[in-house]
Amino acid sequence: MSDPQAALLVCQKLNALAGGLFLLTAFGMIAMRQVLASLNLFVGQSILLAAAAFFLGLQHGSVHLFVVAGITVFVKALLIPWLLRRIIRHEIYARREISQVLNIPTSLLIVVGLVMAAYFISSPLLRVTPDPFIRLNLPIGLAGLFLGAYGVMVRREAVPQVIGILSMENGAFFAGVAIASGLPLIAELAAAFDVLIIALVMGLLTHRIHERMGTTTVGRMVSLKEE
Repeated sequence: MSDPQAALLVCQKLNALAGGLFLLTAFGMIAMRQVLASLNLFVGQSILLAAAAFFLGLQHGSVHLFVVAGITVFVKALLIPWLLRRIIRHEIYARREISQVLNIPTSLLIVVGLVMAAYFISSPLLRVTPDPFIRLNLPIGLAGLFLGAYGVMVRREAVPQVIGILSMENGAFFAGVAIASGLPLIAELAAAFDVLIIALVMGLLTHRIHERMGTTTVGRMVSLKEE
């Protein structure tokens, strides 16, 4: 086996490892009972997302994918968690369990079904592409998208829902970076900027809601009426 082939095989194995851990973090965010633990898992997921972009960059020899990996680490693993900790510190560090519509065991059974659905939905494309990165990243990214959306639906508080939305974007990006690896860098920069603005606005909104109501439980906000 030649050196380029050996290097490509190593990249594929490392990408598979990053993908498996990425999916585990998505499961972990559903299973976690505290906001801080979920936020830390989001940081780990974002680092794994950057690792996948880096390995894909090695395969294609693409400098812009290396830049995307660096931007992902800076914006999602460093800047967004720092902003959330600064803006909604109380909601992140509060020692209480996250309120959910369904209990953890039931949720884990449901998300297993969502992962299977993601592989089923992506299977037609997987049958026609020989690219090992797409064959791995597409179903895992789609599963991450589904699990993030599920987290948004079952969590009753604003901050865990924000983390769920950010996790959804990670899942979409994990699949998209493999499918559209030649996407112009400006598009990646725009996406990163949009996510940052979303996190900032939702963090500020959550902070103001907590100041006025003393809680960010979404279910209790239906009682608000205009005076």
